[in-house]
Amino acid sequence: MKRSAPPDTDVQGILEADEEFLAEGEGQIRAGKLAGKTLAGAIFILAMPVLLEQLLAAVVGLVDKMLTGGLPLDATAALDGVSLGSYVGWFIGIAVSSVGIGAQAIIARALGAGNRREAAQGLGQAVIFSLVWGLVIGVALYYGAPLLAMIGRLSDEGTLYCIQYIRTIAFGVPFSAFTFIGIMSLHGAGEATRPFYVMIVVNVVNVVASWWLSGSIIAVGGLELASPGDGGVIGIATGTVIARGVGAALILLLMIRGVQDLRLHRWALGINPRMLWRITRIGVPSFLEGIGMWLGNIAIIGVVGLIAQERIGLPEEILRELPDGTTVGLMGAHIIAVQWEAFSFLPGFAMGTAAATLVGQYLGAKNPRMASRGMIACAVIAMTMMGLAGIVFCLFGEPLTRVISDDPLHLRLVPDLLLIGGLVQVNFGLAMVLRIGMRGAGDTKWAMIITWVGTWGVRLPASYIIGYVMGYGLTGVWIALCGELVVRSLMFLARFMHGGWKEVRV
Repeated sequence: MKRSAPPDTDVQGILEADEEFLAEGEGQIRAGKLAGKTLAGAIFILAMPVLLEQLLAAVVGLVDKMLTGGLPLDATAALDGVSLGSYVGWFIGIAVSSVGIGAQAIIARALGAGNRREAAQGLGQAVIFSLVWGLVIGVALYYGAPLLAMIGRLSDEGTLYCIQYIRTIAFGVPFSAFTFIGIMSLHGAGEATRPFYVMIVVNVVNVVASWWLSGSIIAVGGLELASPGDGGVIGIATGTVIARGVGAALILLLMIRGVQDLRLHRWALGINPRMLWRITRIGVPSFLEGIGMWLGNIAIIGVVGLIAQERIGLPEEILRELPDGTTVGLMGAHIIAVQWEAFSFLPGFAMGTAAATLVGQYLGAKNPRMASRGMIACAVIAMTMMGLAGIVFCLFGEPLTRVISDDPLHLRLVPDLLLIGGLVQVNFGLAMVLRIGMRGAGDTKWAMIITWVGTWGVRLPASYIIGYVMGYGLTGVWIALCGELVVRSLMFLARFMHGGWKEVRV
């Protein structure tokens, strides 16, 4: 008599996971690193290296800001410029992940079904796509840098530093695109450990090269280390470009050497219109989703710039210290809080990546029940870990701020922003895992719709009304941003419970 799979509601049962059920051969993943693994084992194999990998990726941005704060120039204006320029890194991630999501979904489905040739075709076309797409994005960023600085309403010095940073980073975009798309493709095969090793090398190169070229002075164990270079903001960005180039070379070598059941073959590099269309069909909604979110947040940067220009919501003790007409510092406060929040959602991203691979491979193996169970397990873990990070934000806002800046404005505002962000980390974790997991199933259209509604229907108007019209300043903007995260998490939960994501064809 055939045994039914266990119910979806018992989290402990989810993590202990169906060993007897899978042993009967029903709905097993047939190829790749996850073949034959229990759900708990698969989550650990995927999530832990991705968590560490994303932690290292976030450290790249943090190091750039810390080095900027140690430059022997107008460090506050430079931090404003580099902080706004760091939004370019987010844009690059959004733009290249659209291709990566398509490749990851196809590779995961193919290996779940045991089709290694189709997985290799997906990898080959992703490589071609990444090179062309990275070049296009790099050119766009180089010529669009002045527009981004103008939207942020920076000071003249901050504008100069922002343009310098973005235009230098633009030269490394093809390397970034190749690296990130390659890593996402390997994640589709269940391989997360070796990309993590690559990111270790990237971080070491970034720290050494950016410091060496910048002229920055940093304190280590009570000692001040002065860089031998004098490149300033351009030197910091050049170090990052060098690190990205090293990462691209290592990922290429890893793909040529191959991982379990997936390798880059020369025959797969010929143009395959059908496979390119499949990647595009999945990737375009993902790209539009990301661009909608990014443009919405660029508009919010405009709101922050407007608030800074009119000095809205600033404490009296800070206003007395600022020269008339100055806007220096507020943008930096916003981005410092964003930078720390970027660390908090690393568990959400790691669990979302695990969910995306599990969902794709289990759907490829014709096992939607296990796909659902994997998504639930990953969401519960992410919500727990991000909730703990939220507690840290609420309790230790000032020490976290001092890691990056001792500016009085930053020390006054950033702890309040981190407190607001800390209160919604559980909702943020839920939204992240469900969103990334559904994208792994190929359900990118609904992810796009939910993100656009949240960003343009809630986030942007609420930020303008609470922050600018009602006069709550940057704190009001963060109340709006975090309130929207709660709304978005509920919308993704509704889509998950509907179950339409299980029926998407890739």
